[in-house]
Amino acid sequence: MSENQYDLAIIGAGPGGYHAAIRAAQYGAKVALIEKDKLGGTCLNRGCIPTKALYASAHLIEKIREADEFGVKISDYKLSFSKAVERKNQVVQELVDGIGALERSWKNDIYNGFGKIIGGDTEVGFEISIEGEENTTIKVKRVIIATGSYPALIPAFNIDHERILTSDDILDPNFKTVPERLMIIGAGVIGCEFANIFASFGSRVTMLEYLSSPIATEEPMIVKVLQKKFQSNGIEIHTSQNVLSVENTGKGVKATTCSADVPRDQIESAETQLFEADLCLVSIGRAKESKNIGLEELGIKSERGAIKVNPDTLETSVSGIYAIGDVTGGIMLAHVAYHEADVSVANCLASIGGFPAEKTKTDYTVVPATIFTSPNIGSVGYRRKVAKNLGFDVLMGQFPYQSLSKAKCMGEEEGFIMVLADKTTHKILGASCIGAEASELIAEIALAMQHGLTIHDITETIHSHPTISELVLEGCEAVVGKSIHKKGRPIHH
Repeated sequence: MSENQYDLAIIGAGPGGYHAAIRAAQYGAKVALIEKDKLGGTCLNRGCIPTKALYASAHLIEKIREADEFGVKISDYKLSFSKAVERKNQVVQELVDGIGALERSWKNDIYNGFGKIIGGDTEVGFEISIEGEENTTIKVKRVIIATGSYPALIPAFNIDHERILTSDDILDPNFKTVPERLMIIGAGVIGCEFANIFASFGSRVTMLEYLSSPIATEEPMIVKVLQKKFQSNGIEIHTSQNVLSVENTGKGVKATTCSADVPRDQIESAETQLFEADLCLVSIGRAKESKNIGLEELGIKSERGAIKVNPDTLETSVSGIYAIGDVTGGIMLAHVAYHEADVSVANCLASIGGFPAEKTKTDYTVVPATIFTSPNIGSVGYRRKVAKNLGFDVLMGQFPYQSLSKAKCMGEEEGFIMVLADKTTHKILGASCIGAEASELIAEIALAMQHGLTIHDITETIHSHPTISELVLEGCEAVVGKSIHKKGRPIHH
């Protein structure tokens, strides 16, 4: 195979793309990885990782403020957001460098530039032009598009990247400002994580949410706990707010809203509210990064920027070209992109032949989700209302952190876990958790669900004491009336 010929080319080196490149190399494929910006994509550079690095600083601030309870008197300390940002930048850079080193260790060729599929088919191979520091063209047998997404630029919000910002702006390596007042439009996962971070550093945070609840996809009882914590931290959440406009006044920002219940044709005459702050973060929606990569020319079907794929195989409408991750408009989570990378690579290489890869299908049955607020939120499977609407006879068990010895020792008594099971089979239908390490605890439930285990499979497994993981054990025991450390109903057989 000549220098510019490859078995597989991946356009985009975010979580899905860089993962796919390494997986393909493990099968023995010759791989080209094309990225117009930095390895790691949005997740590593402007999303999951930098926010978690800042969250770690925010969480430490919270623990310092509680230190006196643990016999540690800290009378004089200073907050330095700029120092936290420098640490965040270092974390990101080390991980970016690590991905580059991994790709090179697998002999994958990394092209820094904008990739566009300019022709070809599965018989003769595809051609990809790469515009960068050195323009070039490569020929490949199969292509995976993993170009991701970017913050949606909604016209009414007048995003100017100065005072009216996107998550990309606020996570820029040079953004080191803690505004006295921060307005956040959108109280979903991204908005709530940033609210938690900036409130910890001293901002007065106001959130404007169109829906009747923040993080509306979570269990109402989970949301209630988070709202109570946010309120205690001075974070104001205004729900059912239709943001009509946002304006940079030169000295700050102001947003005009009306009730989300007002019909569209009556908005002009509706009663409005005015909210003001120093900066505004817009955290509503993401657009698919699919322009100018050759979709139209090749006839690859898309809808509003989202590339249409076979939901099982992830192949696009053009044979031999696959798409994964955010650009498909599916579940926009990094760990879903990892899964889709594995599936698409296996299908690509199986269709070529000569590799130890077999065709496979996606499986979205069990997809855990985490939210890094304080306290953490973790969930997997069905929510209670959804399970009931689907016709399940639902058993529910709850167990609070305050009844868990390890949580009490740690001073982490906030929150609870709730576990859902089918009344007939006792198979686990889902779980939601808010509290310390909820994002980690939910993994045990996910593993159990993936393999069709029952509540009893968990309750009959010995869990180490004292640990936070006992919350899962007690939560599952509570489903069938067997929890030792809380009063409940009689045992259900």
